[in-house]
Amino acid sequence: MLDMSWGEVMLIGGVALIVIGPKDLPKALRTVGQITSKLRRMAGEFQMQFNEAIREAELDEVRREVDGIRNTVRTAGSTFNPVQTIRDELKGAVEGRTKIGPEKLGPEMPAPEARSLADATAQLKAEQEAAAPVQATEQPAAEPAHPIPQAAPEVPLPVPGSVDDPFGPPPEPSATHQPPEDPKNGAAVR
Repeated sequence: MLDMSWGEVMLIGGVALIVIGPKDLPKALRTVGQITSKLRRMAGEFQMQFNEAIREAELDEVRREVDGIRNTVRTAGSTFNPVQTIRDELKGAVEGRTKIGPEKLGPEMPAPEARSLADATAQLKAEQEAAAPVQATEQPAAEPAHPIPQAAPEVPLPVPGSVDDPFGPPPEPSATHQPPEDPKNGAAVR
């Protein structure tokens, strides 16, 4: 209770019996019990409200953190689109304008002109014919120190047991298996 021993409780009860009297003592004890229960109830409510205020403060802090994360994701989501980034990189690579950092890898290619397949083929043949005479006038290169072996002509492999087989036909299995005989006395060797 309030750290009172039984002796102290008996002393307080005796004083209350003398001061209040035996007739009004039960009514006074009931009133003291009601006041004590009201004080406990008020203390419990205060403690609940205090704990609730602390939880709300923590929840507000957590809510602020979650809202900050949501805002970060929204701003990052609108500026970073991985599909669009990959699409732009592929388009740049196809067009020959791949970017690395602030500088480019070589001169920018002009926009491709719309031309037909026949025109492109004719231009490619003309470039190959122009390059062919240049290759013919070049001096032959020195022979390498190790000559490159030429591939042997394909020769069909012999079928095992055929006439072409270098190992000959397989031995004929004997109808009955007999153990070898000893040449001295003609008895079977075991």
